[in-house]
Amino acid sequence: MTSPVEISRSGERRDVARQWVPEVPVALEFNGLAYAVMMASPMDLEDFALGFALTEGLARKPSDLSDIDVVEVEKGWIVRASLTGLGIEQLTERVRARVAESSCGLCGIENLDAVAKPLPEVPQHAALDPQAIFRALGDLRDYQRLGRATGAAHAAAFVTEDGTILHAREDVGRHNAMDKLIGALAKAGQSPAEGFILSTARCSYEIVEKAVRAGATRLVTISLPTGMAVDRARAARLSLWCLARDDSVLLVN
Repeated sequence: MTSPVEISRSGERRDVARQWVPEVPVALEFNGLAYAVMMASPMDLEDFALGFALTEGLARKPSDLSDIDVVEVEKGWIVRASLTGLGIEQLTERVRARVAESSCGLCGIENLDAVAKPLPEVPQHAALDPQAIFRALGDLRDYQRLGRATGAAHAAAFVTEDGTILHAREDVGRHNAMDKLIGALAKAGQSPAEGFILSTARCSYEIVEKAVRAGATRLVTISLPTGMAVDRARAARLSLWCLARDDSVLLVN
């Protein structure tokens, strides 16, 4: 089969042209140590590496990561970077634990503890005007080049108080799109607390955690949250809006 075939309910068949969203392995290496391999869309990978390092707690500030080098290889991409600061200890501990996982039946305990670790409380912040959400939703498609072409990419955007989109990033993975956006904001010196983050993703607890760790105070998502995401957002005092549509939005917290 050289091209997809669309089959209607009546049985009619026709060839259609489709562009597939790119999804490739992206290896993240810090200080010469392999830290993680993520399935991602190979664009804005410098932003991705920086945002990932910040939300993982490897970097406390953008200057902790330097000499970011993005290289395409036969089987995917490698992003190499130099890491300084307090994250070096966490980096080496993560690598040590990963090596031990094949022979240690208790390593998952550390992961469970990490999931339950309390998030910092976000600073006090003003209430969000729902009209800003509706304006951003109306403009978001203009920033979704990959999404328009494939129908299969997530987007994360940073929006000002009045609903103006300043930055947006896309990826096949919702977490990756968030990391790319967070990295772009860090590079631009833009505080996420000065506006809000808009995500096309389902609001899982990881999306909440990434927003809080990046310094956001308000998060808006297209889909509903999980129960854990709600609990984590409330504990961190993150303002959470979900099920954002053209004509309505659900204020969760």
